[in-house]
Amino acid sequence: MKKLSRTLASLAALIALGITTTAWSQTKTIYVGMNGGPMEKAYTSGVFPDFEKANNVKVVVVPGTSSDVLAKLLANRNSPQMHVAFLDDGVMARAVSMGVCEKLDDTPELRQLYPFARMKGDVGAGVQLGMTGIGYNTKVFSEKGWTPPTSWMDFADPKYKGKVVFQSASSSTFGLHGFLAINRILGGSDSNVEPAFTKWGSTVGPNVVEYIPNSAKLSEMIQTGEAAIFPLTPTAVGDLKAKGLPVAYASPKEGAVLLLVDLCVVKNNPDPQLAQKLAQFLLSAPSQTKAAETSRQIPTNQQVVMPAEMQKSLGDLNQLVKKVTVVDWDVINAHRAQWDQRWNQQIEQ
Repeated sequence: MKKLSRTLASLAALIALGITTTAWSQTKTIYVGMNGGPMEKAYTSGVFPDFEKANNVKVVVVPGTSSDVLAKLLANRNSPQMHVAFLDDGVMARAVSMGVCEKLDDTPELRQLYPFARMKGDVGAGVQLGMTGIGYNTKVFSEKGWTPPTSWMDFADPKYKGKVVFQSASSSTFGLHGFLAINRILGGSDSNVEPAFTKWGSTVGPNVVEYIPNSAKLSEMIQTGEAAIFPLTPTAVGDLKAKGLPVAYASPKEGAVLLLVDLCVVKNNPDPQLAQKLAQFLLSAPSQTKAAETSRQIPTNQQVVMPAEMQKSLGDLNQLVKKVTVVDWDVINAHRAQWDQRWNQQIEQ
């Protein structure tokens, strides 16, 4: 009886102070904007739970394409609801130029990244490494007796006539990367795309069976044998293989094109300290190891050891990144609208 009385007295004291057991255990919620689908599933199931448990918080994903997430950030820039945003590197460059990102805290995790994964001024950093190279249909290649592709210019090889699928450069980063890589080989640069526009109709163009707005249709076209060769990343190829599709990835001898998924802490977010803590966690080796193990996400932290299957598929990551081509998104974004219009009128007419 005395024990019950003491318990009731203690509870009464807590209530008098405005404190309840619910308040003691109340969890915060932190919102992260990122691509839905495989990426959202990978992080919500394999990565975020460790952060939630360690910090007594709930991480909620605001799903959408990079462009969708940026639009939400701009619409709510004075009172943002999101704490951290994941954006493809080209869109992140736009986000930074529009002032919606906060500088990341200087942490050991930041210094463990590949140098190219740190944005100028550390206003953002790569959380997932991608490389746009060549995906190909192993079933079709085997049936035709073709050896695996080795060069970006294989897209222009006449033997692939009617078997090339190319994502639209005006709506897909994969397509744009492929276009810019071929443009470089033809003598162009990120600021001069005249060679590719001028020569596309006599090189790659005749081989293309269809231009697609994104990679969603690839699965169907691989199954039917329509798609034999296409621009794609190792992670995307891995996702298709996991579905049982006959695909493989080839790194072009000229170098794949760097495709980072960057993160940034949103400026003026409701809890900047917690947001910085989450960013630090996501850039860490343990977090990126989990992402690699659960969904084949390629790490940007140099201390991560990838699973054996990924190493076998990719080869030596350190050697691959030495050859990777880094595009100038500031230059690209300055001309993107003009290029998109020309692509739609001249290439996909």
